[in-house]
Amino acid sequence: MAIKHNQQLPGNHFRKQWQRRVRTHFDQPGRKLRRRQARISKAAAVAPRPIDLLRPVVRCPTIKYNRRVRAGRGFTLEELKEAKIPRKMALTIGIPVDHRRQNTSVESLQANVARLNEYKSKLILFPRNAKTPKKGDSSAEEIKEAQQVRQVASLFKIDPIPGKGAVVERKIEAAEKEQNAFRTLRLARAEKRNKGKKEKRIRLAEEEAAAKKK
Repeated sequence: MAIKHNQQLPGNHFRKQWQRRVRTHFDQPGRKLRRRQARISKAAAVAPRPIDLLRPVVRCPTIKYNRRVRAGRGFTLEELKEAKIPRKMALTIGIPVDHRRQNTSVESLQANVARLNEYKSKLILFPRNAKTPKKGDSSAEEIKEAQQVRQVASLFKIDPIPGKGAVVERKIEAAEKEQNAFRTLRLARAEKRNKGKKEKRIRLAEEEAAAKKK
């Protein structure tokens, strides 16, 4: 209800007893313990497999956050192809697939392919039937030495800001002070925009010169 001018306040009540409805988090220590126990029980249930999947390294969206990287949903088909991992086999060995994501740079493609290759080098595949192992299954010696890694994320960590601290500050040189980035970009845009006109002008001049010679 809108209030106009200097009128009496409406008879609304603003005592909603929010103390009854507010949610508190005084059980944080207990929840922490229950989450840990759930992880341990899940690890025992899925042993010798880990409880999570290998995630790719992707850039955060928007200009504000794209200098940061985080764990993505799944690996692209191109990344799997470069790492020589069949798409149908990927999820069976703990590698999720995201068919919608596309690789827009060579650096991200190479980083995730290297991640997959490192994962493959440490992966031990148990045969479905111990009597008849198939191609790609690990040997009996490797299976005996196998140890469960509860979380893949703890073994394949992602640095949020790669290369942080690698930049060394220095003084700006005189030649750099004379450069004007705005003017350089403006001239480059103008050159690209007028490229066709310049080529046409040169071609017409050449045709006129050729016609005069005749």
